[in-house]
Amino acid sequence: MDIASLLGIIIGLVMLVYGIIDNAGVSGAVHYLDPASAIITFGGAFSATLASHSLQDFINGLKSFALVFKVPALNTADMIKKIIDLSNVARKEGLLSLEEAAAEMDEAFLKKGILLIVDGTDPDLVRAIMETELVSLEDRHKGCIGFWDTLGAMGPAWGMIGTLVGLVNMLYNMADPSALGPAMAVALITTLYGSLLANWICTPVSNKLKADNASEMLLKEVMIEGLLSIQAGENPRVIEEKLKSFLAPKDRTFGDEDGGGEA
Repeated sequence: MDIASLLGIIIGLVMLVYGIIDNAGVSGAVHYLDPASAIITFGGAFSATLASHSLQDFINGLKSFALVFKVPALNTADMIKKIIDLSNVARKEGLLSLEEAAAEMDEAFLKKGILLIVDGTDPDLVRAIMETELVSLEDRHKGCIGFWDTLGAMGPAWGMIGTLVGLVNMLYNMADPSALGPAMAVALITTLYGSLLANWICTPVSNKLKADNASEMLLKEVMIEGLLSIQAGENPRVIEEKLKSFLAPKDRTFGDEDGGGEA
């Protein structure tokens, strides 16, 4: 589980509740709970988001919330080591020997690339096939990210709509000064709810999904470059140095520690 994401959401809620109670007291905290405002803001935001997506995309977007709390099994340095091992095997025993290694792999994308190479597919076609799959994967990721971006935009918008509804009610009761304060408070609560939806939930979820997508795209680009280098018969050390360029300088020392690829 990704502790950072979980802690971020929990701490944000704790800080909000603490601020409300410290300012208004425990008894005054109930003033921040208004069912009508919640229905307008959350109901309106989700309904507008639903109208912006297909039903399946809407459901997939909701499900993607769980991904925020999962630590992606993505380690680019380990993948480079694995590709270097494959390059050493191919250099000693030939490309056909990689078929046996592919049978033991869990990474479907890497396995697919190896099988294409073993089948003698033209390198340009291998790159085209794998990059097409990469683009399709990124498009699916962007669909989930777009869901949260849309919901984050609709939250404040519908909060403002709720505020306008409250202001209309307030103006109709101008003759009763005692009703103005509560009416204005309710009007502002909808804006609060909209801002919370956008900045406490939607924006952090969207940013986390974008970061995970970038990491996965980088990993798969490493796979593509590594496999094409193996197919081209490049020296394992050359492949290692090429793939290390995808890493930050501080992460490029693993090859020196374990001896790197064979010459």
